[in-house]
Amino acid sequence: MADRRSVVITGASRGLGLASAARLYARGWRVVAAMRSPDAGMERLRSATGAAPGDPSLTAVTLDLSDTSSIVSAAKSITEAVGAPDVVVHNAAFVAVGFVEEMPSHVVEQIITTNVIGPIRLTRELLPAMRGAGRGRIVVVSSVGAIRGMPAISIYSASKGAIERWAEALAHEIAPFGLGVTVLSAGTFRTDVYDENYTMHYADRQGPYAPHHAGLDRAGERVIRSAKPPERFAAALEKALENDALFARHAIGADARIMLVASRLLPAGAFQSAARLATGLPRPRALRRHDHAVRGD
Repeated sequence: MADRRSVVITGASRGLGLASAARLYARGWRVVAAMRSPDAGMERLRSATGAAPGDPSLTAVTLDLSDTSSIVSAAKSITEAVGAPDVVVHNAAFVAVGFVEEMPSHVVEQIITTNVIGPIRLTRELLPAMRGAGRGRIVVVSSVGAIRGMPAISIYSASKGAIERWAEALAHEIAPFGLGVTVLSAGTFRTDVYDENYTMHYADRQGPYAPHHAGLDRAGERVIRSAKPPERFAAALEKALENDALFARHAIGADARIMLVASRLLPAGAFQSAARLATGLPRPRALRRHDHAVRGD
């Protein structure tokens, strides 16, 4: 047991987090599943892994990334359970769909708090133990939405872009202590994110962005059909953990790899045009009022 590597996975109750926790547990890791509702989450994890209640290789801690006291308590529970974790996977994220004028301010704040501020706080709480051990890796699960901003998830894109920039800077700061950082740009996987009963939608289909939503709905159907099972992400995560570079970046999924290459090769204007066509948005200036209406004549 002492030789087993330990991994903390946030958002481990479903989706990519659950698949990753199950995969790494099966490969002999000691998994600490951090989640808001441990009872329900552990039931799903035990069903996925066959782990018995009380198995010390699969434990849960309560974590609400929007609550500072919960983060502090979770970090204490983590170090009590496994000492300095070998890997911390920041997987938990909050997603909401809607254009910037449609998105309520409190939802904007929740996305930034959960996706950026919370992971930073948790990392700060765990770093002293990891520095003391002289080993460890921080893994940030990002998104194609961080490669280039995507319409209808602009706040989510901003949050993932921000956490990536933080991860890049963090790698410089902690490398002298023997710690590394990995960024995973995840493509499209079949999770609850695409379930309207799980992800909040703020689309006003009678408002000024109605034509945008019509195009995005059609594009979204194509995306969902092409989504891969979360187990593929888990396998790629396991492989990425073999890379001990002080900073590493991996695109997971064909769509993520294509997006990364296109972002690097295409001029900004060409990329914007390609993204507009792929998402079915109206062409530039298509919805602009007639000149005399704009001038108020």
